[in-house]
Amino acid sequence: MKYALLIYGQEGAWQTMTEEEQRAAYQGYEDFGKWLAEKGWGRGGEELASTSSATSVRLENGRPVTTDGPFAETKEQLGGFYLIECNNLDQAIDAAQRIPGVDRGTIEVRPIVEH
Repeated sequence: MKYALLIYGQEGAWQTMTEEEQRAAYQGYEDFGKWLAEKGWGRGGEELASTSSATSVRLENGRPVTTDGPFAETKEQLGGFYLIECNNLDQAIDAAQRIPGVDRGTIEVRPIVEH
């Protein structure tokens, strides 16, 4: 079964980290990616640009309307994701709890609908 592991955190927290802390964080993500590869679960993933670069699209009277930034104001922002394929939700949760930054934010585990 495929799952998206959606990584939420506070964007501003990154700017308060020292360069050494940032390097350690990136190393943690690299190590996590290697762990996923060893398990055979990794299918993809990316870090997302900041929400200030986002554009939201919705329809009003059948016409597209765009606005800068994310649609909703939230305490935590979507910062990246992993796409994994494993046997069940328990394995997906095991992977999610290993993502660096889980202690500073939230990892949403979402099943992928397969058609």
